[in-house]
Amino acid sequence: MHLLVPGPAVDDRALEDLYAYPSDLTAPFVQVNFVASADGAATVSGRSRGLSSPADKKVFALGRDLADVVLVGAGTALAEGYQGVRRTELRAERRARLGLSDVPPIAVVTGRGSVPPSSPLVAGVAAPTIVITSEASPLEWRKELVEAGADVVVAGGNRVDVTLAVAALGERGLLRVCCEGGPMLFGDLLAAGLTDQLCLTVSPKLAGAGAVRIAAGLPTEVPMDLTLESVLADEGFLMLRYRRAASDE
Repeated sequence: MHLLVPGPAVDDRALEDLYAYPSDLTAPFVQVNFVASADGAATVSGRSRGLSSPADKKVFALGRDLADVVLVGAGTALAEGYQGVRRTELRAERRARLGLSDVPPIAVVTGRGSVPPSSPLVAGVAAPTIVITSEASPLEWRKELVEAGADVVVAGGNRVDVTLAVAALGERGLLRVCCEGGPMLFGDLLAAGLTDQLCLTVSPKLAGAGAVRIAAGLPTEVPMDLTLESVLADEGFLMLRYRRAASDE
């Protein structure tokens, strides 16, 4: 056991090195980003913003900067007001230096077709949105999405099969996967054994009973072992980075 003591400040380049994806990827590497209260709540009043901080937002933005694709559930995307990833000066410089596209596309998961083709998630985005859905979604809706410029992936019958979904991202050369939730999607990824890294910010707040945890839905038969790779602290917030233990791969 070690006592966490204040250390030197971490600059942007050091953060980039700390959170870099493995360099030798041949298959999708799924990183999941969440913020939670000290008592485990993933949201306050249905949204995560009440738990965040400037340092957490910086790490969140970095996750997008380093990724090939941002994966998110439709419920979270609509509740949080998602649009396409925006181009910023820092993001453009960083991604150009790393040999990545200008901005990563959003890959939104919706089993039944809850994302309208006119949504800011689809319309007017810098990189075409990938909509991952199931065969149960309306065919006409899928056609309208394609006409609106989306890349539609059918992955599963009655519901989205995340194994097929992640494989489809890999087939598109999108190996650095940054998943931003929500809890149902994270639960599905865990149940399928498709989580390689968890970036968890612990907020110095107590939300009380009733709030959802960061993982929900399908149960996981065996807990996944993790190794703690890094800890950052800022104004009472802890930014934890866990990686899947080698023994669990």
